[in-house]
Amino acid sequence: MRTVKRPLVFLAVLVSPLLSAQDAPLTIERAVQLAVERNERAAIADTTVAAAEARVRRGRTAFLPRIDINGNLRADYDNGTDRTLSTSALLTQTLFDARIFPLYRQLRLERDAAQFSAKGSRRILAFDAAAAFLTTLSFEQVLLAAEHRRAFAQQNLDDVRARFEAGLVSSNDVTRAELELATAVRLLAQAAGDVQSSRIDLETLLKAEVPGPLAPPDSLLQAATAPPAMNEAQISAAQQRRSDIAATRARVEALRAFAEEPSKRFIPSVLLNAQTRNINDGAIRNRNNEGFVGVTVAWPVFDAGTRSAETAERNALVRGAELQLEAALRDVAQQMRGGAVQLSTEQAALREAIAGLRAARKNADETTALYREGLASALELADANQRLFEAEVAEVTARYRMALAYLGLREAEGAWPVGEK
Repeated sequence: MRTVKRPLVFLAVLVSPLLSAQDAPLTIERAVQLAVERNERAAIADTTVAAAEARVRRGRTAFLPRIDINGNLRADYDNGTDRTLSTSALLTQTLFDARIFPLYRQLRLERDAAQFSAKGSRRILAFDAAAAFLTTLSFEQVLLAAEHRRAFAQQNLDDVRARFEAGLVSSNDVTRAELELATAVRLLAQAAGDVQSSRIDLETLLKAEVPGPLAPPDSLLQAATAPPAMNEAQISAAQQRRSDIAATRARVEALRAFAEEPSKRFIPSVLLNAQTRNINDGAIRNRNNEGFVGVTVAWPVFDAGTRSAETAERNALVRGAELQLEAALRDVAQQMRGGAVQLSTEQAALREAIAGLRAARKNADETTALYREGLASALELADANQRLFEAEVAEVTARYRMALAYLGLREAEGAWPVGEK
């Protein structure tokens, strides 16, 4: 029996951490990680980087030699012994071409812009996951409040029926209690549907099932209560940190490099050609070898104004990109100032919601006590219960709206939604 128990004990020790990990609540940090690792949006961003890297490799080939080998075998139809075999090898190497350097720099800057854009796409995906997580949590808190209201309404209905049977209240009080219970059940069903829909959205974004509970992000909620401080130094730091701004800057520099290329065409280019050619005429063993090495210099002295026209066009594109960069920088400043105002507003709303919830709970307790003593009507009791539910929903909504506003400010700052990345 011992030989059987030991493997079972070992298996239980091995499997228990896995089971506990599956039952553990999902944290916002884990949700962000799952979205970045599994969602297709991150993979799509990586493909754009891979394509840009491939274009850089293709541009690098302009500095490398090219070798072409050709062969041809010809047999005379009338005379099968009369065959002609020819082979040739051609080496081409660009010794100097001034146009290559700005074009290659353009490709590298576009690759850098693609990398910054991919990083920004993953960051936006992380914020979307964090926002979906907080939204789902807020709906679950509303569902909890709806469950409390339904339980209170059921308890109140049982109490009212008992008092009616004792002749202490009228049948109208029973009708009021039944109506309150029906309303509570309807709101509970709506809240449950909101939770299910929100979980579907979250699971779609994470590309993973979320069967277990969600862990409240206490550290994020605590950080969101701090009053936001906004100054020019923070705005400047955000403009330097934002990956989308970095991508725009790289695209501007790439357009500048592209605009330099027409002016380099006036500089002569130098090309090295080397070729060897083997051919026979008659018997296949009669072979003649020949070859040459040459240097080609090309100098386009006059191109009918093509260079100046293309330079003007590309400089206009550069100016447009510079204006887009200026607008993007102003947008960052506007987003940060607006985010700070929004966060301050939501913090004030939460303070009022907490005070309203405290008053609603006190009112519900006092009204319940008065009703049991026959000093309050069933209508007043139902109204107190409804106001308590509305206050609980308002407090939950205000708390998570504050958390979402805090995420919006962090997104404007160019930071990661939770932690540092």
